[in-house]
Amino acid sequence: MEDYIVKLVVLGVISWASTFMVIRRMFPKRSFGFCNRLVSTIHATLAVTLSSLTVEDWRCPVCPLASKSSPKQMQTLAVTLAYLIYDLICCLLEDKRVNLDNSIHHLVSIVGIGAGLFYEMCGSEMVASLWITEISSPFLHLRELLKELGYRDTDLNLTVDMLFAIIFTIARMICGPCLVYAMALGLQLVSAFWFFKIARMVKYKMTKRTKSKAVASSL
Repeated sequence: MEDYIVKLVVLGVISWASTFMVIRRMFPKRSFGFCNRLVSTIHATLAVTLSSLTVEDWRCPVCPLASKSSPKQMQTLAVTLAYLIYDLICCLLEDKRVNLDNSIHHLVSIVGIGAGLFYEMCGSEMVASLWITEISSPFLHLRELLKELGYRDTDLNLTVDMLFAIIFTIARMICGPCLVYAMALGLQLVSAFWFFKIARMVKYKMTKRTKSKAVASSL
């Protein structure tokens, strides 16, 4: 791994932690999770933007395949690796009990991106995977932010829930398989797992809303 990438990761961890502390000062009455999700939203937006900027030819976003990673791709992956390290620490500090699903997700991602940076190969495929995984993340975090802001079970919250489910499904279950042949079987398995959980969430939301309307109409 290049020395400048190691320095970028270290600087990145410090930068994400500093961003969190600034947000905590700006919103002292909000929860730890609320502030962390704002940082996560910033990262997701930045990751998608940086990933898009690394694409050399939009007719084939993952080309060239199995090639040496470009400096832009390495830097993009380093920014996300730094964020994942920061976020894993935050999750361990926030949760009284270790969330096994979340911890495994972070550790697998850290090891995977770390290996990509170490070997400096398959940058196109890894950045494409990053784009696919993060494109729906702003809506994932927004739905939780709205709940803390008092918009739980509102039309706005439901709209964000549906947008998240739709974008996740398109990115992970349609775009994801197109990437499987290159290197992303692991991504597809993880995507299928989270798709199942999101489908359950959508079913719950729609059932709850239908019952609420039925009760209201009977009064």
